[in-house]
Amino acid sequence: MKPHIASAVLLLAMVGFVVPAAAQKGGRSTNTDPETTPMGVQHTGPNAGSKYADYLYGVIKELNKDEMVLTKTKMGAEQTFKFTKKTKFVHDGKGSTLEALKLGDEVWVDANQDKKTGDFIVRKVVTGVFIM
Repeated sequence: MKPHIASAVLLLAMVGFVVPAAAQKGGRSTNTDPETTPMGVQHTGPNAGSKYADYLYGVIKELNKDEMVLTKTKMGAEQTFKFTKKTKFVHDGKGSTLEALKLGDEVWVDANQDKKTGDFIVRKVVTGVFIM
């Protein structure tokens, strides 16, 4: 009789692991388009929303040839971003210039923080309509 009890315990243990794992797989999307999420958001191609997921968003409050100050950033307070000769500017998916930026523009910024000074150094500034 002991082998039957051991088999029953083993069976219950297996069910205990299999059922929760199967439940996590439920709710599969019927979306068959590999370039969109179940909600229809494009995640590949030139208009990909996730393409700029790691960029910082802000609205230009101050702007000069060396730096810009952004408000409404995720940091809460106004934040200064410094430009370099290597900073790239993109508007509507095409190359642009610093001169095309103006106060009040919504921008997405790819920047690194300088370890020595703590300044945010801009690699790329993206503006315009690019997210579907």
